[in-house]
Amino acid sequence: MMKTYEESVKLLSKDCDLKGTWRLSAVLESMQEAAGSHSFLLGCGREELLKKDMVWVLSRSELHMSRYPRIGETVTVHTFPMPTRICFFPRYYIFTDEHGEMVGKAGTLWLLLDIRTRKMLPPGDIARLIPDNRDLSVPMNLPATVGNLQGEEFVSEYTPLYTDLDVNGHVNNTRYADWLCNTLGIQLMSSCEPESVIFNYNHEILPDQRVILRRILRDQQYRLVGTVGDSVAFEIGGKLRSLT
Repeated sequence: MMKTYEESVKLLSKDCDLKGTWRLSAVLESMQEAAGSHSFLLGCGREELLKKDMVWVLSRSELHMSRYPRIGETVTVHTFPMPTRICFFPRYYIFTDEHGEMVGKAGTLWLLLDIRTRKMLPPGDIARLIPDNRDLSVPMNLPATVGNLQGEEFVSEYTPLYTDLDVNGHVNNTRYADWLCNTLGIQLMSSCEPESVIFNYNHEILPDQRVILRRILRDQQYRLVGTVGDSVAFEIGGKLRSLT
């Protein structure tokens, strides 16, 4: 059984932001693709799950970047799962540059979703396909919950567009990173970068659902909450790092 998996990514212009550094949502995209490739090799990739009317969905993720590589650099994404926790499938990531230096790390919690009922499923037989990696050292704790942050709210409204949606019919987990960066704004994101980011995905956002975005910024800390109706759909929090 393939306990760990890695793949290298050469950063192209499509992967980078206006500063020429790895775009936050592209980091999440690399995590999503690496997890998908490893799951395929383990026998629990998307095509196999669809035969059972289920898919992988992300519940939480936490990312810490010591440096965002620049356009033209090659980054290697290392990933491995850990034993299930109740209904959650933990998976970790380490990012290294061309010199083998770690530039970031991440932890995620995945769930199984019934594609017909849109309800969460227990691990069941899928858990038996996850390798026993208890002998491996994890780079960080399990993803945390987003903490509270007091301050003035910047409120905006957004309805998901075609490019926000993925093959599961809902807003893709990586798009929330773009929403965060967009609400922080061009000026701030030109002088800062997310040092840490925590994503709590409480429930999926479907096409045509009206999302109210509430962003709080205090010093270098931020918090973004998205609500649909009376329900909190997601929360994002973390800390910015100044580039000057």
